Amino acid sequence: MGKSLFEKVWEAHSVRKLANGQTQLFIGTHLIHEVTSPQAFGMLRDLGLQVAFPHRTFATVDHIVPTDQVSEPYEDPLAQAMMDELRKNCEQFGLTFFDRQSGKQGIVHIVGPEQGITQPGTTIACGDSHTSTHGAFGAIAFGIGTSQVRDVLATQTMALGPLKVRRIEVNGRLQPGVYAKDVILHIIRVLGVNGGTGYAYEYAGEVFDRFSMEERMTVCNMSIEGGARVGYVNPDETTFAYLKGRPYSPTGTAWDEALERWKSFASDAEAVYDDVVKIDAAEIAPTITWGINPAQGISINETIPDPSSAQSEDERAGIDEALAYMKLPAGAPIKGTKIDVAFLGSCTNGRLSDFQEVAKFIKGHKVAAGVKAIAVPGSQIVALQCEKLGLDKVLTEAGFEWRSAGCSMCLAMNPDKLVGDEVCASSSNRNFKGRQGSTTGRTILMSPVMVAAAAVRGHVADAREVFNVSSN
Repeated sequence: MGKSLFEKVWEAHSVRKLANGQTQLFIGTHLIHEVTSPQAFGMLRDLGLQVAFPHRTFATVDHIVPTDQVSEPYEDPLAQAMMDELRKNCEQFGLTFFDRQSGKQGIVHIVGPEQGITQPGTTIACGDSHTSTHGAFGAIAFGIGTSQVRDVLATQTMALGPLKVRRIEVNGRLQPGVYAKDVILHIIRVLGVNGGTGYAYEYAGEVFDRFSMEERMTVCNMSIEGGARVGYVNPDETTFAYLKGRPYSPTGTAWDEALERWKSFASDAEAVYDDVVKIDAAEIAPTITWGINPAQGISINETIPDPSSAQSEDERAGIDEALAYMKLPAGAPIKGTKIDVAFLGSCTNGRLSDFQEVAKFIKGHKVAAGVKAIAVPGSQIVALQCEKLGLDKVLTEAGFEWRSAGCSMCLAMNPDKLVGDEVCASSSNRNFKGRQGSTTGRTILMSPVMVAAAAVRGHVADAREVFNVSSN
């Protein structure tokens, strides 16, 4: 019987089966940042322990860094203290740290791939919920809590229960103006925010075969929003071409050996899955959220749901709660909803191709009066790439602020926050209550090009109409 990539990687990294039914899993790569690691390092010191495999741990700073201030000390003393603590811990335990002075700093889920640290057939853990991003390379990657960060630092292993595997096939061709962000928002809408509970998602089909690595990362990034612990795409020639020549990628004969090993982890043709979901790409439209979780999404030409159409009392209550918080009228078109802020960035959509696509369409347009628009590259390398191509100038001429690398307004653990009940058209991954820094702030998730369209019009708009999109 054939095996899925998940099964192969799990078995290759299993240390032993524990009495409680969990598996002690070896973690090939551990990524850390400034928010979830300080307490873990404190626990190590309390126990008198060292980091077991320092060369397998890589650190960067992303959540708390201000994107409009590079020089230190930062205005926020807590942010400066967290930066200082991470520096101290990396120096004491001999860990690689992509500090802001390195020119390689950025969001952890962008830095890992661009450095070639993220590789197929490995296990990757990070104290961040969107670690599933790295599954785009055929890795089994998952977010962990602070106590598990401690466990991985101390032992390079952690305890994890087995998962079922659901294969999600998207076949056919996407319509013009439909992007990877729309694909994952559509999948979450279909399967729900809890649909993936207990599952790893294997993304497959013609659409994923054609996707670039950056597009695959966008989809895998939001697997957690659908309840899945893991999301991955089988490694192929697109994967290998991306990794070749990266700083931490193997070279010479080691590269040839790695290729054979990586290929061997891909799911077998006869692999058996716990569930298979098939989606027709032609049915996916530009998709945006209207509510307070990523499953509360509709296509740009649909109307906001009416509680009376709910199939259950729980669904009705969820719609009522979302409409009350978002201050949106049931049954009204989502198109035309006024926005106050437009945010381009995050570990979902803060890569070079995201800014290239926006620049291609926004050139010659202007951000609407009264809209605050910011563009935040996901890493210093992405920023440099954009600036060499002049993308920053295209965006600033259109009215966007071009910022330094960081998580920025995705989660607002930094100065980039919504104020009051502002509405933000956002290319990030979560639209929870208060997610962007204001307890009454409202978030509408969408693709970067849709964010650009909303910024130009001053309200939620169909990018295909605003920019006359005829091809991606």
